[in-house]
Amino acid sequence: MGGSRAERAPAPPSAPAQPSAPATVPAQRRGAWSGQTERLRAAATTEPGRLRIIGAVLALLVVAFGAVTAMEISGRASAADDVVSRSQPLSADAAAIYRSLADADTMAASGFLAGAQEPRNVHEQYERDIRDASRLLVKAAAGTDATTRSRHEIATLNELLPVYTGLIERARANNRQGLPLGGAYLRYANQKMSDELLPAAERLYVAETGRLGRDSADARQFPYLSLVAGVVVLAALVWLQRRNYRRTNRVFNHGLLAATAAATVLLLWMAVGHTVARTELRAAMVHGQESLDVLNNARISSLKARANENLTLVARGAVLTEDGTADKYETDYTTGMKALGTQLTKAGKLADNLQGRDPVAKAITSVSEWQARHRKARATDDNGDYDGALKQIIGPEGTTGESFHEVDTALEKALAHEQGEFTRSATDGRGALGGLPVGAAALAVLGAAAVVVGVNRRLSEYR
Repeated sequence: MGGSRAERAPAPPSAPAQPSAPATVPAQRRGAWSGQTERLRAAATTEPGRLRIIGAVLALLVVAFGAVTAMEISGRASAADDVVSRSQPLSADAAAIYRSLADADTMAASGFLAGAQEPRNVHEQYERDIRDASRLLVKAAAGTDATTRSRHEIATLNELLPVYTGLIERARANNRQGLPLGGAYLRYANQKMSDELLPAAERLYVAETGRLGRDSADARQFPYLSLVAGVVVLAALVWLQRRNYRRTNRVFNHGLLAATAAATVLLLWMAVGHTVARTELRAAMVHGQESLDVLNNARISSLKARANENLTLVARGAVLTEDGTADKYETDYTTGMKALGTQLTKAGKLADNLQGRDPVAKAITSVSEWQARHRKARATDDNGDYDGALKQIIGPEGTTGESFHEVDTALEKALAHEQGEFTRSATDGRGALGGLPVGAAALAVLGAAAVVVGVNRRLSEYR
């Protein structure tokens, strides 16, 4: 058939293969982002849309206010806790180490002066001082970091203390046998104490007191960022409520009022709590720690003066000052007593109540009596009556030893009072910040939720 014989038209040549189209994912993402932007822009042109945006931003501001406050106050509270539980106890322990070492040196000299048979109470006091110093060094090492200057001083004291006690034991052994070499060992031990141990203990005390000052300053630093954030949040809440009032003529929105109340409570709590904490911590430093510092130095000065007074009789003029014109120990005693008088005068001015002033006044009176008795004992010794001078130095009554004991007892009482003053003020300062970080977080969540509720209440009027 003709139709079957007809040839079909050839198919057109196939088009060459085109390269695959580039991935459209970035374009899709750009389109999605643009779409969201357009929707937000469109929503912002309507009052309900604007309210939603404003409400979301304000809720975030309230949460940010709470987070910033919790963060800042947590840092202040942690520093205040360090003041009470770490820094000041370590500073007090460092001062106690210094006092224990100085008192041990004084007791060693007093026992040596008593002769071959050292009084039992003097020896026991010496042993107690050495044990206390060793125990406090272990405690201080546990509370300090390995990289700090304090740890280095603690290691130095731990190395030197056995050397000192060994010298004292040699001095005792020679003294019991009546050998003059005992006095040389005692003087060498005193030199080791004065030139190495006590300076290391003083550096430890300075380092720990410095850390106390830094912790107190950190705790008293005012939380300016939280204050600014709180003012901004309150201003924004007031602005939104004024805006609603101008648009709806309605005075109150319960949700926004609740958010404003929560923000106001948090701001006032932060401001008042931190102000109280600053005041108490500052009082602890000014009326407590400054007095403690002066009284600790006064007590150490009295201990060193007593040791030098004893060593004046032990050396019998064998050790002179560098210029060779005077007895070294008598000169050091005079210098120490002048420093003690200056420190007691300053302590009396720092004492802010009768309980603090009375023991300082007692110490001042006893120092005057001590100096008068010392002059009498020195005159007796200068006249060649060594035994008579010795009785005026170490006897039970009417001696310089009795006056020293009265000074030491009065200073111990003053220190206990000032320590109590510091602890009370610092604890009150720490307590003023207690619960504030958690309260800030809770009030922020409550305020943000109240903003959402208030805005949603307003949006319901458009449905």
